[in-house]
Amino acid sequence: MLDAKTLTVFVTGATAGFGAATARRFAQAGAKVVISGRRADRIEALKAELGGDRVHGFTLDVRDGKAVQAAIDALPAEFAEIDVLVNNAGLALGLGPAQTADLADWETMIDTNIKGLVYVTRAILPGMIQRDRGHIINLGSMAGTYPYPGGNVYGATKAFVKQFSLNLRADVHGYHVRVTNIEPGMAESEFSEVRFKGDKSKAKDVYKGVQPMTPEDIAETIFFAATLPAHVNLNRIEMMPVMQAFGPLAVKREG
Repeated sequence: MLDAKTLTVFVTGATAGFGAATARRFAQAGAKVVISGRRADRIEALKAELGGDRVHGFTLDVRDGKAVQAAIDALPAEFAEIDVLVNNAGLALGLGPAQTADLADWETMIDTNIKGLVYVTRAILPGMIQRDRGHIINLGSMAGTYPYPGGNVYGATKAFVKQFSLNLRADVHGYHVRVTNIEPGMAESEFSEVRFKGDKSKAKDVYKGVQPMTPEDIAETIFFAATLPAHVNLNRIEMMPVMQAFGPLAVKREG
């Protein structure tokens, strides 16, 4: 197993949910952690919580490609050699059918889940190749494999993440650079509140009567993948709570 104390880990979208839990898990294990997110107050609070000189944080909107590159270029020397990139920043907006969905919501998901992930990956990957070591861990979703009503563009963005991860594996073949796509199902975080634009009642209904996974469950899985021996690559990890499963094909019958 790799010693987390030897790793520098960069987590995007670290202001809540999977990202914050992942930052905590690596920090607790002694890794150097770089955290970023759009909400400055939360980044500062997490920095204060993790404490010490082994955490570096800054505000960043991954949708801004120039800002992403500038932030990576400006990393202090002691944090500049990223060993593990956790591309966590992402979101779902809305759950309506495609014919009535808000086009602005679609654009936000594409800009964040696809373009933002690509910008960060492209900024950090060359350094990994140059050093001949590294691990890119992307946060996909079971929605990238299994369609569901209202999943339309969100599921499509996560299908992109899945295929991009596999294609990255093809491109980095011959280097000691690993790529893993984590594909969670139902996990309780701010995800549903964001999807329903702050409607806490709707968000709570998503998890009613079910024990969903937690951000800590996802963080532990990310930590496991990242600390396996360096010659082991987990291409994809699909995970769901026990009481969730993929459904039968829908059939609309006449009469």
